[in-house]
Amino acid sequence: PAKESGAPSPALADAIDKAFGSMDAMKEAFAAKAAGQFGSGWAWLGVLPNGDLAVTSSPNQDNPLMDGGVATMEKMTPFLGLDMWEHAFYLKYQNRKPEYISAFWNVVNWAKVSENYEEYAAKGKGVPVEG
Repeated sequence: PAKESGAPSPALADAIDKAFGSMDAMKEAFAAKAAGQFGSGWAWLGVLPNGDLAVTSSPNQDNPLMDGGVATMEKMTPFLGLDMWEHAFYLKYQNRKPEYISAFWNVVNWAKVSENYEEYAAKGKGVPVEG
């Protein structure tokens, strides 16, 4: 539930405000990238090489850390991703991608996302894969 997902840390909130102007503006930019992803892929929030935050999307299994990725994908260190493959949303949302994208914000674990930003992405390090 959204009330349990928390909020970004002060450091991440400041970075979001600096890059996008507000949390709502970041969510709009993220949603546009996610909704614009044709077919399977991902939407990402990450840190550019210059240290700024940005959003991008990638097709299929590609990600912004890859060399030789899609030309339209910004090179960045991602720390938050949204799965836009059909298996992620179709059973519950069918073709209602905007509803799926909006519901995503209700389950984001901002404590973990903030940790991923502060401990890894903001330092130019990839976030370790757990599991």
